[in-house]
Amino acid sequence: MKNRVVSSLLIIIAFGCQLALSQGLPIATPEEVGVSSVRLTRIDKFVERHLETHHFAGAVTVAARRGKVVQFKAYGMQDIESGTPMSKDSIFRFYSMTKPITSVAVMMLYEEGYFLLNDPVSKFLPEFKDLEVGVEEIDEKTGEKTLKTVPTKREVSIRDLLRHTSGLTYGFWGTSLVDKMYLDKKVLTEDETIQHTVKKLGSIPLKHQPGTVWEYGVSTDVLGRLVEVVSGQAFDVFLNERIFTPLGMTNTGFFVPPEDAHRLATVYEPNEANTAIAPYDPDKTRDFLKKPTYFSGGGGLVSTAADYLRFSQMLLNGGQLEGIRILGTETVEMMTTDHLNEIADRRDLGPYTFGLGVGIALDRGQSGLILSEGAFGWGGMAHTGFWIDPEEQLIGIFLTQLLPESPLPYRDLFRPVVYQAIVD
Repeated sequence: MKNRVVSSLLIIIAFGCQLALSQGLPIATPEEVGVSSVRLTRIDKFVERHLETHHFAGAVTVAARRGKVVQFKAYGMQDIESGTPMSKDSIFRFYSMTKPITSVAVMMLYEEGYFLLNDPVSKFLPEFKDLEVGVEEIDEKTGEKTLKTVPTKREVSIRDLLRHTSGLTYGFWGTSLVDKMYLDKKVLTEDETIQHTVKKLGSIPLKHQPGTVWEYGVSTDVLGRLVEVVSGQAFDVFLNERIFTPLGMTNTGFFVPPEDAHRLATVYEPNEANTAIAPYDPDKTRDFLKKPTYFSGGGGLVSTAADYLRFSQMLLNGGQLEGIRILGTETVEMMTTDHLNEIADRRDLGPYTFGLGVGIALDRGQSGLILSEGAFGWGGMAHTGFWIDPEEQLIGIFLTQLLPESPLPYRDLFRPVVYQAIVD
């Protein structure tokens, strides 16, 4: 009888462990996957050093190798004022880390034969038909800049949207007359829909000829509308049904439901000397606590470290996780291939090139980064970031909440602290 009870308990414990692991990835001792447990403790020292100097309130870090987690830890405070500590399941505003997820959604439809990547966007979004390009000139009489428009040399393609060569911009980072039009027309107004935003964009000249300049902008938001039109589903519904639910990303969406509001990390703002932080003015950004009407494919998602790790591992596995296939292997390879070979003008892209929805590391001699050539990933405006290194079978995630971005590039500084722990 006693043996039967013990056996039953062992079965229950084993089932409980499997259930727990199904929420994330298996855990390994670092040495099992060629990582030094001693050197891995440098992550603690790195994060704690910045906490002590009040650079940020708290952080969550993850390192996984060969499909197994070797480091997953929460540090500091989720909210200083209430005394809430950061936890592994704290929810973060991921901002532009939304873009790779939106790009995966588009590539899922590409795999189903709905379009070719070089198809004009206007085939599905008629607002993009007959766009013009804004060209600035100086008025000889007044010396002021004026804007004239010229026809596009070719239409904006779906691939242009995926690789940010569409001629679209954001508006709030630039000083051109086209940028000013974005601000005047209130592009990305949160109380509208992505359908309304696309209509606005159709009335504004492009900043560049399609396919000539890499410039970060609202391209991925337009892709969200493309998903809606092609699939016949609202963008949030498509993501939930086709990506989040199959991958077990139970804490990812466009808002935090009331029962989870206590897990949303507070956004902080560094002072000019980067020696202290204060809560970021909530009026400057939406609170993510109610369902929006604008489902931003470029920056609208909230998520957790564990959820984004599952998404990242799916990509590292060539499109599948735990037997659930989201994309074909060849599709993932195409997404993570350089798509800017012929694009000479790569503004603000730094030591990377760009694929379809993700930045891609150049070789170390060109980039000056410890990343293996071909490693890919992206970051978010509030200092979230991830990377995937297929050569090393490595995933790294660094999450904190700072706006505007701090003078110190914590995501980049975190990366070599992870790589130095690899010892095989």
